[in-house]
Amino acid sequence: MSNGKPIYKLIDGKGRVLIPKELRIAAGMDYGDIVRLGMSNGKVFVRKVDIIEVGDQSPDAVETYVRAAFKTMPDDTRLSLIAELTELLKQKKEV
Repeated sequence: MSNGKPIYKLIDGKGRVLIPKELRIAAGMDYGDIVRLGMSNGKVFVRKVDIIEVGDQSPDAVETYVRAAFKTMPDDTRLSLIAELTELLKQKKEV
């Protein structure tokens, strides 16, 4: 709710819902942040988190963690990592 008024949104064809900017600001959410989705008493909730729970090695959790870590790296480290990953992809295509 914003200023006491409920906000209604449609779920798109891929199951996505846009969280309005004013709610993201109020929740301290920014582009690239990690959010945890869950259910409680039949209600879906979204919560910003700083770390992913230990032990969750699902592909989605790992990708989220890597993206968050990448965001905090210095530019030279990012560029080096991009170069290494690009080389690995080229090698994979050659096999």
